[in-house]
Amino acid sequence: MSSLTELDRTRLRWRARRGLLENDLIITRYLDAYETQLTDDDVDALTRLFELGDNDLLDLLLARKEPEGALDTPQLRLIIKKMREL
Repeated sequence: MSSLTELDRTRLRWRARRGLLENDLIITRYLDAYETQLTDDDVDALTRLFELGDNDLLDLLLARKEPEGALDTPQLRLIIKKMREL
């Protein structure tokens, strides 16, 4: 289960803010649904995802591209899958 403190949750949501509204909407829906269930590994994976540029992130979230390289991990694939389903 999640060991996130309230401050950690606030920081995660702040880090999730994006320049593209579409990314914001998808990520916010994901956090609304799963935030209380996130593990430390999930937070690490999300942090790597949030390091992407807005257009690259949107391409992943809309299934225009699939994760590759350092982003091609089971953890990130699961998170992206859940985001796409929401």
